[in-house]
Amino acid sequence: MAAEIIKTNSGPVQGVEEGACVVYKGIPYAKPPVGGLRWKAPEKAEPWTEVLKADHFGNQSAQRDWSNAPETPMTREFHQDPVSNNPASENGLFLNIWTPKEKSETLMPVAFYIHGGAFMGGCGHEITFRTEAYAKKGVILVTINYRLGIYGFLAHPWLEKEDSRACGNYGILDQITALEWVRENIRFFGGDPDNITIFGQSAGCMSVQAILSIPSQKGRFSKAILQSGASYPALLGKLIPMDEALKRGGYAVEAAGVHSLEEFRAISETEMCQIQEKVYARVGAMGGGLAFSPVENHVLFPGSEDQLVEEGRIADVPMIIGTTKNDMTVTLDEVLARDSRFQAGCRRWALKMEENHHSPCYVYYFTRDLPGDNAQAFHSSELWYMFGTLGKCWRPMTEADYQLSETMVSYWTNFMKSGKPNGTGLPQWPSYTREHPCEMILDVKCQAVFKPVDMDKKE
Repeated sequence: MAAEIIKTNSGPVQGVEEGACVVYKGIPYAKPPVGGLRWKAPEKAEPWTEVLKADHFGNQSAQRDWSNAPETPMTREFHQDPVSNNPASENGLFLNIWTPKEKSETLMPVAFYIHGGAFMGGCGHEITFRTEAYAKKGVILVTINYRLGIYGFLAHPWLEKEDSRACGNYGILDQITALEWVRENIRFFGGDPDNITIFGQSAGCMSVQAILSIPSQKGRFSKAILQSGASYPALLGKLIPMDEALKRGGYAVEAAGVHSLEEFRAISETEMCQIQEKVYARVGAMGGGLAFSPVENHVLFPGSEDQLVEEGRIADVPMIIGTTKNDMTVTLDEVLARDSRFQAGCRRWALKMEENHHSPCYVYYFTRDLPGDNAQAFHSSELWYMFGTLGKCWRPMTEADYQLSETMVSYWTNFMKSGKPNGTGLPQWPSYTREHPCEMILDVKCQAVFKPVDMDKKE
């Protein structure tokens, strides 16, 4: 059912009523980064005058065709949904908004989510994120697309010469542009532009850490949640050094066989996908990790991620940080011990925030072994729970799982409202401090446990 028309600074939009929500799908927040705008900082979308029928999700950003990928636990879990697998295109800079159908008399807090996917895939309308749960708690949810892979994170001397600030971080600048659009327009949807929580998981978490580290973004959000991608010292969330990123850009140009930036921008999406796969394979064969991800560009970032955390130069906002029991990099011994280097890095992050006199930091550890197979508490498994979308999952969820999900949705939305996760009827979750190093175990029985960490131990 069509909803009322909302007048934004970009133009009028009309969403659709779905359950307890009004959903606004596929709103363009920037010009399509195609042709001469490929590998350029995003530009604001052209305003429109006709009503935008925001009743369907926009394209995914250009990426692999995951629907034909070999079945793995991750593809079965997240990539076999036909709605998520809508067309992928360079013209993919869209955002989506879920608002409560019943309007509030006061402006509502806003949750701004950045999806994961190793900076290679994913979108803002994956099955896991399409939820009414936040709206039912009085929180507006925004999800976004941003440029991925070679389109979002290519560095090359041609690009560095053209725009040294943007080089290698077009995807991060997309996220910032989307956040600017939300700040300018969310009031029209009932949201509070001064109460925005940025949050993300995996590559989305690494993106949140990047935004926390950019001086110009301080004051544009009030809270942050970092899920399975940030730690101190950094494990997953390391920026690619510029010299290495430029070398990988050279691999791409070599594979393309071009001699100028103009020629490179003229290559078709189909051929660019083939070039990207060659770079993925070449970097992978050398053990280089993610071929394309945020770059340590000192024009944009004033230091490395560890240096900025160490010196207290990231944004001072309340934070939640944590990982899952079977997360990336976790060894079997760490699983058996129900502790890991990654989780210890989250505790060190919290203590470093305290040491630098920053706002409180709350640490969690998701240990619920999901029913249905032996994947356990794998990387990304908490998404079903903290978005309240268990009913869309193929797994035989139990009543205990639904109760855990309700608890996590409450913790997340309480934090988005006030900067504190605690609320009536919930196990109390203290902030993590040197004097009281407590973290919240998120499982069928949630409980705060005493987990000190050695700040001098480098793991």
